[in-house]
Amino acid sequence: MSATVRFATREDVPAILDLIRELADYEKELHSVEATEEKLLSTIAFAPSGRDASTTTEPISSSKPARCLVLTTPEGIKAGIALYFYNYSTWRAKPGIYLEDLYVKQSERKKGYGKRLLVELAKEVVAMDGGRLDWSVLKWNEPSIKFYESIGAVMQSEWVGMRVEGERLNKLASMLD
Repeated sequence: MSATVRFATREDVPAILDLIRELADYEKELHSVEATEEKLLSTIAFAPSGRDASTTTEPISSSKPARCLVLTTPEGIKAGIALYFYNYSTWRAKPGIYLEDLYVKQSERKKGYGKRLLVELAKEVVAMDGGRLDWSVLKWNEPSIKFYESIGAVMQSEWVGMRVEGERLNKLASMLD
């Protein structure tokens, strides 16, 4: 018996939140986590409970822009998640996927689970005739960088990430008022 990967259901939310917190703790940012079960329930497009969880989710929208894959071990442990949303390449005129978070419990690593989650996302990009699968990794996270390079990912050193959040976002939004 092997691990299973399926779309998350509402019943997975406590486990998803635990994995998000474990990831934040690994990245030394646990204090930054604002996610709650209620927020996840209102922002992720979930699959229905039961057998259909492997093939479909609620429609995505501006208020529910994300989907989540959950990996369960043969022993029934929810050991990994891939939380993602759709993006678009203007130069290629093609859709793609942005992987917001990939996380596998430390006790379940080196079993191919991270690769399995990435393969499932890659299959989705290929199935929609998409252009690419994107994600970010912290510069200090050498084990992850080496893993990503081993599966064919290429570091995008010519790009610098930019972000506006919090009060700066509010200021930008009202800049021309």
